[in-house]
Amino acid sequence: MNLTVLLAIPLLTALIVLMARNATQVRILALLGSILQLAACLFLLYAYCHERATGNDQPMVFVRSYPWFPAWNINFQVGVDGISVVMVLLTALVVLAGILVSWNIDKMTKEFYFLLLLLSTGAYGLFLSLDLFILFFFLEIAVIPKYLLIGIWGSGRKEYSANKLALMLMGGSALVLVGILGIYFKGGEERTFDLLKIAATPIPESVQRFFFPFLFVGFGVFTALFPFHTWVPDGHSSAPTAGSMFLAGISMKLGSYGCLRVATLLLPAAAKIYSPIIILLSCIAILYGAFATMMQKDLKYINAYSSVSHCGFILLGIGMLTKTAITGAVMQMVSHGLMTALFFAVIGMIYERTHTRNVDQMGGLMKPLPFISTVFFIAGLCSLGLPGFSGFVAEITVFIGSWQHHGAFYRAATIIACMSIVVTAVYILRAIGQVLMGPVKNETYLALKDAAWNERLAAIILIIGIVAIGVAPWWLNNLISPASGFIMQHVSGAVK
Repeated sequence: MNLTVLLAIPLLTALIVLMARNATQVRILALLGSILQLAACLFLLYAYCHERATGNDQPMVFVRSYPWFPAWNINFQVGVDGISVVMVLLTALVVLAGILVSWNIDKMTKEFYFLLLLLSTGAYGLFLSLDLFILFFFLEIAVIPKYLLIGIWGSGRKEYSANKLALMLMGGSALVLVGILGIYFKGGEERTFDLLKIAATPIPESVQRFFFPFLFVGFGVFTALFPFHTWVPDGHSSAPTAGSMFLAGISMKLGSYGCLRVATLLLPAAAKIYSPIIILLSCIAILYGAFATMMQKDLKYINAYSSVSHCGFILLGIGMLTKTAITGAVMQMVSHGLMTALFFAVIGMIYERTHTRNVDQMGGLMKPLPFISTVFFIAGLCSLGLPGFSGFVAEITVFIGSWQHHGAFYRAATIIACMSIVVTAVYILRAIGQVLMGPVKNETYLALKDAAWNERLAAIILIIGIVAIGVAPWWLNNLISPASGFIMQHVSGAVK
């Protein structure tokens, strides 16, 4: 399996899209490219499982390295483990669904799809990179398209939201760069950006303690770490539908992945030291996001603030530093990516027909929009953690892993996190009731047309992922657990 091929597919598709003559060609080329991405990711999943079945127990497989800047010992190095595979697969699903949902975009269509594909290239590159400098390079590639997507195709205060998002994410990137350069210059006698070499090299605890906050907070900005989450509601509310799907479904996972793969794996001693602070901030985010969501009337703000709460579970799992909790954190990354992409997709479908996102102006949409309403139900029930959906599997795994700590602080944090489920159920069920149930408030809604073929296909793709995890979680757990164990070996001190 040559991972550079997987990286080349979205990039080449983006360049080919620029050569298209009209909007129809652009849509077809982008759709074919996204289908090819998904096919390549499914083959990667098969190849990875086959490689592990043959007895290959290396931390990373399919490793390729190409000299990029020998003077600084920078190599274009890629490889995957179970965590990388599931994140790449999540990206492919959200990309395909986002392109389908954006089928009716008629403003600068070519540029719109080019930026979506470029954003996916940055995500693939970050999840596959085994060189810290190349990882940072792809992290930056994933920032600029977000700014343009919101600033050009967004709505509401799009200029303000685009600037706020770009400035905060650039600030996070600057912190990440400081942390990476600190590891490069202070991490050992051999100056290298090779992630696996650094992981196997003892780094002085004083160095770890100093640079860990730079890395964790820098990546945490991308994943709504409290109190650096304020770009999330504004960015999501102003972004076009596909932009919101990419922001919440993929981009926020770049930060979570960095917190786990870079900060926790490479600086395990510091991760232990700062663990209580991470857990405290996570619990604040979980409760604050849940209660803030209850106050919202705009559907996009409801999903955006709920994302702050749900991403708190990811950081809680990472901060707990147990194998089960870390496995649950990765499950929550995948579950939240699918669930929130589905939620933003269905919100976009509703807004395109009703021209409002205010829940007070809706009601009775189940009658004219049965398919869209069903999708809304499924996304909401997954969000509140109903068994049978991915949200339940991910959250319960985080809770079990968190409860494995016997200290009073850790048990209290686990209980607080569990209590947020009640608040989540309140705002989800209330939103479902106000939007879908009861009499039709506006008679013009009776003439609305239900989902088109492209919208139905996008929703079905994401629902299949949600149900596949909820009904049969063992396959996802089996993929993630070995990689979680490798990280825990470093945290527990088994690898010095």
